[in-house]
Amino acid sequence: MFKKFLINCDQATTICDKSQYNEATLLDKVKLNIHFLRCKICTLYTKQNVFLSSMYKGQAKSCKQIKHCLTDVEKTALKKSIESKI
Repeated sequence: MFKKFLINCDQATTICDKSQYNEATLLDKVKLNIHFLRCKICTLYTKQNVFLSSMYKGQAKSCKQIKHCLTDVEKTALKKSIESKI
């Protein structure tokens, strides 16, 4: 019965990724935590994955506040560049 809860590292990383997006089931999370007891590499992977995701989310929030647009001069130069290549 206990063999049902044993997963390999590939399955653990998949469940880790799912759990960050709230797509992992309770059974998946239990399997992942059991895997963490015997695999410190996957534990480290999960910690790093969570850290990188939080860094990205923080960067994405600040990036959304900045409006990215071309000036009229840049638009004209881009149009001329495209037309010259056609």
